[in-house]
Amino acid sequence: MSDDKNKKGYGCGSIPISVILLFFGASFWGFKNYGLPDIDPNQINNLLAKVPGVEIRLKTPAKPIEPIKPTPNLPEVSIASKPKLATKTQLPISKPESQPKEKELNQPQFNPDWEKKKIRGIYLSRYQITNRASEQIIRDRVRYYKSQGINTIIHGVWGNACTMYHSEVMQQTLGYKSCPNLFRAQWLDWLIDEAHQQGMEVHAYFEKGIKIDKNSPVFDRAIANNWVIPGIDKTYAGVDHYLLDVDNPEVAKFFREILTEFVQKYPTIDAVQWDDYLGYHAELPGEVDRTASLTKFVQEMIRSMKEANPKVSFDLCHHNPYWAKRYFAADWKNWDIDRIFIQNYNEKNFEAELDYIKKYDGIAITDQQFHRLPEIIDNQQIKSVLIFALSGEPEETASKLKSLTAK
Repeated sequence: MSDDKNKKGYGCGSIPISVILLFFGASFWGFKNYGLPDIDPNQINNLLAKVPGVEIRLKTPAKPIEPIKPTPNLPEVSIASKPKLATKTQLPISKPESQPKEKELNQPQFNPDWEKKKIRGIYLSRYQITNRASEQIIRDRVRYYKSQGINTIIHGVWGNACTMYHSEVMQQTLGYKSCPNLFRAQWLDWLIDEAHQQGMEVHAYFEKGIKIDKNSPVFDRAIANNWVIPGIDKTYAGVDHYLLDVDNPEVAKFFREILTEFVQKYPTIDAVQWDDYLGYHAELPGEVDRTASLTKFVQEMIRSMKEANPKVSFDLCHHNPYWAKRYFAADWKNWDIDRIFIQNYNEKNFEAELDYIKKYDGIAITDQQFHRLPEIIDNQQIKSVLIFALSGEPEETASKLKSLTAK
């Protein structure tokens, strides 16, 4: 046994300390350059435990440590291709006087000759924006038409013998205040107010004039009280019109009071406008000449309106004076009207009608005649232009008009 005790080189405790240090140094060099070798930490701890005076122990990781992998080389990005961050110093700086004014930014640019037209109007039927329309909707619509180069809104307020506003005359005469429509009581006040703020005008459009159809709320009463003349007006295909008899004192009084009430109720309205429905077609049965009766009726109606509010213009949009008198008993040259606009909806006679139009206040065309706009705009003798949206889509009509009249 004594021989065994004297033998050297057996067991880790007999390893010289220099060898151990050499081992750890080599291990550190290998770890640094190649990563940690796949050695069980427990084996190293057992080895260190046999070295006298060494208390270092390696912690056993919960998971094997993965070798550190070198980071792959990223492709180089040239300086020219790198995105630049916008900074204040990079933005172009303009002198204050070169910047457009806010007012100019909000104003579209139109053909100068188009803007010279005194009235650039568009017709809005009485049902197109009134039903359930809020104040915001009304005001937004006005601003929209302003942005499209329109300076006058010709809006329906009467049609089929009933008003599109609350009328005391309607209530007392017929037992109800207005046409059956869910409009807000102040819709026309909002429309006029916003238009005037925008530098625009509002003309009250008395659609259908003295004509009614079977959908009129006064139809049954008109038939029962002999308020209509004999025969049916078939001027426009698809609709049978009955004409109120202006020789009837009740009818004449009703119209005078309606118009007078309107200009008092809306004192800031710029104009009222009637159209070719203020007339009796020549093909009605009986061959009765109602020219004199119609002239007297209109003269009295205008006189009553002017006494109530002399500032309001009484306008008419009708056929040329020859056709109006010959075929519609409308001798409007003797009606004491303020302004007359000639309807030129017939393409066959378009050029001939221009001779009349140059003598009066303007022309009325439909949205299907926009190919005529260049010659209308260039003709300085045509003072005003009124647009009727035959399509029934006035907003789209106004947008198309803007595209054709923009500078």
